[in-house]
Amino acid sequence: MSNMQLDTLRRIVQEINASNGLHESLDIMVNQVSAAMDVDVCSIYLLDERNQCYVLMATKGLNSEAVGNISIPLSEGLVGLVGQREEIVNLENASEHERFAYFPETGEEIFNSFLGVPVMYRRKVMGVLVVQRKLKQDFSEAAESFLVTLCAQLSGVIAHAHAVGSTDVFRKVANTSNYKIFKGVAGSGGIALGRAIILYPPADLSAVPEREAEDISEELELLEQAVESVRNEIRSLDEKMQDSLMSEERALFSVFLRMLDENALPEEIQDEIRAGSWAQGAVKRVIDKHSALFAQMEDDYLRERVSDLKDLGRRILACLQEADSSHKELSSDSILVGDEISTAALVELPVDKIAAIVTSDGAANSHMVIVARALGIPTVVGVTELPVNTLDDVEMIIDAYQGKVIVNPPRRLRQRYKEIQKEEELIAKDLKLYETKDSITPDGVEVRLFVNTGLMIDVVRGVQRGAKGVGLYRSEIPFMLRDRFPGEEEQRAIYRQQLSHFANKPVIMRTLDIGADKELPYFSIHENNSALGWRGLRFTLDHPEIFSSQIRAMLKASIGLNNLHILLPMVTSVSEVEEVLYLLERDWLAVQEEEQVKINKPKIGIMVEVPSVIFQIHEFVELVDFFSVGSNDLIQYLLAVDRNNPHVSGVYSHYHPAVLKALTYLVNECHKYNKPISICGEMAGDPLSAILLMAMGFNTLSMSSSNILRVRKAICHTSMEDAEKLLKHVLTLNNPLLVKSWIEHYFRNNGLEDMVKTNRLLTN
Repeated sequence: MSNMQLDTLRRIVQEINASNGLHESLDIMVNQVSAAMDVDVCSIYLLDERNQCYVLMATKGLNSEAVGNISIPLSEGLVGLVGQREEIVNLENASEHERFAYFPETGEEIFNSFLGVPVMYRRKVMGVLVVQRKLKQDFSEAAESFLVTLCAQLSGVIAHAHAVGSTDVFRKVANTSNYKIFKGVAGSGGIALGRAIILYPPADLSAVPEREAEDISEELELLEQAVESVRNEIRSLDEKMQDSLMSEERALFSVFLRMLDENALPEEIQDEIRAGSWAQGAVKRVIDKHSALFAQMEDDYLRERVSDLKDLGRRILACLQEADSSHKELSSDSILVGDEISTAALVELPVDKIAAIVTSDGAANSHMVIVARALGIPTVVGVTELPVNTLDDVEMIIDAYQGKVIVNPPRRLRQRYKEIQKEEELIAKDLKLYETKDSITPDGVEVRLFVNTGLMIDVVRGVQRGAKGVGLYRSEIPFMLRDRFPGEEEQRAIYRQQLSHFANKPVIMRTLDIGADKELPYFSIHENNSALGWRGLRFTLDHPEIFSSQIRAMLKASIGLNNLHILLPMVTSVSEVEEVLYLLERDWLAVQEEEQVKINKPKIGIMVEVPSVIFQIHEFVELVDFFSVGSNDLIQYLLAVDRNNPHVSGVYSHYHPAVLKALTYLVNECHKYNKPISICGEMAGDPLSAILLMAMGFNTLSMSSSNILRVRKAICHTSMEDAEKLLKHVLTLNNPLLVKSWIEHYFRNNGLEDMVKTNRLLTN
């Protein structure tokens, strides 16, 4: 493609992105392409699935009155051929082709050259773009590339128009009761049926008019009352959540109160009032000024402060306007929906009545999602195509296992999910029986089940469900929930809680693992490919002061308990471990001397997340005491798929033959050198894959507390002999779906059909 074509391409894409809706985008496309390629005709046909045809939606060169009135059946004409083949059709003389069809109502002459390009979105044909010339001549390869690139851009616009549904793409009145499925990213697992309640900001700063103050003293008094009211509101929220969330999880409220200090925002707003502005306008001016300054800075922490500023500004404004800041009354089936829902906005609601949360923005590890997980609320985030403003009081199903939002579900689907909910309730009652049982197979093999923790609620549930220890403590959680790096004493207190609750049981604490999808609001890391970048141990070794502070806090927290194990994330080389061991030895000696007490040296392990480590086990065994597989990242790297990306998340599967073979090899290597090996992540918490891991010889499976009882039941009903036979067979299969189907068949025939039903829901 020439530089001129690239410039043209960029210009067209920019105009499409700036257009007001689909139909304007289509008109821009045909006019710009016609001029850029010097063709006689450029037309766009969109697929009408309801009527099984392609509809002419925009044209340059044909009769404009034909737009919306010409429809071509899927199996007819050259347009139908492009759609059927799902590939480019480039013809020198179109009229000689057997599929050529002439439509006189278009007012077209007989054009010879024909180039048709399918508009594809996620493997599905959305429409066909056609260019034609009178001249008999094939279109060039450069012309094909040009149109393919444009069609890729247009496909997203068309898909979004279908998703929004406020105006039918075929210029018909939209049916607001249309059944639609939107895909996002699972934040907190679970299923919910209910009605949407749109969560809007309490006041609109952008709507505040400029106005001079009639009485400056009165405006200052109004501001003082409003600020004090918001302070009390924030304190009340903090107090309300003290029994549900730990102090570090409520750190956001402290940030809000510091902003409301007399020498912070209120002082600046008072200055604006004294300069002659009324209170509401002063609030708007100050918030807008800070927002504009911070938005220009390439710093995630400051951008996060912009969000906090606006939130506080809206709260103050709501008080000034004497607005009714109460929310709609929630019922037990209320599903919160919004573009972005802050933690403060969430916890001020009666959380026991929130059935689920859905946002069009956000990430799976945002502060709000972390709190939602702790509260057990199914959550789906990043549903980018969700038409939030059209969903108030709309019936929905939230499948937060798969990251699906189902709008206006048909009766049959609602009934199916209700049945599954009832089954899950029965399963939950049955699983309660396994809280006091050991994880022992019918032929007498014990499998240790550990719990993954991060929040205090994970610890409580893990203890309640009989976890034999902590297989993964995510130490980055306290770092993520603050507005600064926590100090050594702060960390010590947090780690001590974790270790104390599992006294006499091993607690494996992973050192700080940030980067990729785990960001700190006050320490931004901008990278083109963060999954392969500065993360995990790579970060902490570059910041030994942060690493040593954490290690010292862990060692001090372990005094008298002696159940601390330390786990190193994102290890890729032996030299990294050697460097860590030096730092650990130094800090261990220093803390003992400082505290005047003997501290047992903790066992050290590494996470197997990077595939290269699998082939270096014989070198690592000389340095570490144990290995722990981080299945989520290992699978991601083995299969080259981002599991948080809804476009490719379907490719991610822990039943993939390559994953099973890699893990089998890894376990055998560890056993060869008599080194313990555990596994954590979603794979360990899935009962179907857990029995394969058991058969491979993993010493410990570590999982979310919500999965412990399900996995324990599977182990109690599956003999090691059967598990080994299953593993041997599935290792001969070449398809993840076949692997899963084979295990499901075994479960159905061995008293575990309830688990297959639950899993079946998540894949249909």
